[in-house]
Amino acid sequence: MLERELQKGVIDVARILGYRVSAFRPAQTSKGWRTAVQGDVGWPDLCIVGHGRILFRELKVGRNTLSAEQVEWIRALKEAGADVGVWTDANWLSGLIEAELKREPKVVSLRQVAEFREWVEATQRGTSL
Repeated sequence: MLERELQKGVIDVARILGYRVSAFRPAQTSKGWRTAVQGDVGWPDLCIVGHGRILFRELKVGRNTLSAEQVEWIRALKEAGADVGVWTDANWLSGLIEAELKREPKVVSLRQVAEFREWVEATQRGTSL
């Protein structure tokens, strides 16, 4: 299985289950395959949102491993309280990915709700926190 096949499968299942999904696709350039990024590289392959949840997932197939930049993003997202992780082709074949997508959302704290409201208000005012 190729990573793009795993990604397509995950996106298809997520959409069937009612999630919205964002992924950034690489394009072939004269210097090889590149993904246009402004900011820090290593962002997870998928951002999956729905059912009161937001999941960030890096996808790996076969013996592929995380880059140092991917490890840093995963660490930073975990420290921020995000639901972040790595899904592999073995997770796909075992049904773990579908099971995780079907799982009930975690309970959100009142502090998280208040922070979100502050962010929304700041965004609407055109300021940042």
